[in-house]
Amino acid sequence: PRLLSQFFFADERVTRVVAEINGLDAELDPQQYLVLLNQLHLSQAHLLAILERIMEECIPTQRHSRDYLVKFPEELLVDNLGNHMLFAAECLLAGTFLEVEEADGAQLRPRARNLLCSLELVRTVLREQSLSQPGSYPEPVRAVLVQFDQLFAEFELSYVSSLVAVKSPEEIYRQQEIIVLFCETVERALCLGYLTQEMIDGYEPLLMFTIPRLAIISGLLIYPEGPLSLERSPEQMSRVFSPFYNLLKKIRYVVGGTGGAVGQQWGHDVGLTPSPRCRDLLRVLSEEELSLLERSLCTAE
Repeated sequence: PRLLSQFFFADERVTRVVAEINGLDAELDPQQYLVLLNQLHLSQAHLLAILERIMEECIPTQRHSRDYLVKFPEELLVDNLGNHMLFAAECLLAGTFLEVEEADGAQLRPRARNLLCSLELVRTVLREQSLSQPGSYPEPVRAVLVQFDQLFAEFELSYVSSLVAVKSPEEIYRQQEIIVLFCETVERALCLGYLTQEMIDGYEPLLMFTIPRLAIISGLLIYPEGPLSLERSPEQMSRVFSPFYNLLKKIRYVVGGTGGAVGQQWGHDVGLTPSPRCRDLLRVLSEEELSLLERSLCTAE
């Protein structure tokens, strides 16, 4: 059960696979080379997972901040991101630029070298510690782990930043505004009986439609100065809703224009920046009409 013992055997597997790859002629047996390469990736991922647990146990208060992860696109936040970073560092050190431009790769190479050297030092120190005192972490062990954790975080941020456009502080703030809007929407829906706590606790699939629908109504009517404010330009809105800017205007027109001259007058303003008079028309729905609308949005139809 001791993590250092687990690390020792995981490290042995990595070393064994690397030795097999080095002793193989990839041109003569490309299929076996691919098999071994896949084994290497799996064994490295297992090694990094144990190393992560060791750092959480050994240096929990000295870990380098990972707050920068909120800047990354959601599709990059996968379980094997750390293993992908390690593979990228190895490619950069070998002079191979798989995903980044050559100029960016040249700037990243020193960081990749420092990271891989630090990893080798960690492997050496932890192997020795596992053979001598596998139940303790003396200060030299802690020091190399702190250094590796910092270098890994710095390389991860630098590499991903050169690969994709990371979120700006403004984008992160707008995303947080949407989160708050959805939370306020759910709380209001619970109070009004549109949703039940059992539906939320049971991950009712219908909620994937219901909550965004109700959030649009909340953003346009209940919190008109919030993240769905049409006083903002599309560029100032969260990327969740900015592609639907014109559609949001039409939704507000449908909600506000309940018929007659009111609806006709509002129709002339679709596609234009709303005037103060148009904003007032958003409140023409009675409480009963608004409740009927929102309950209808909670159905599967």
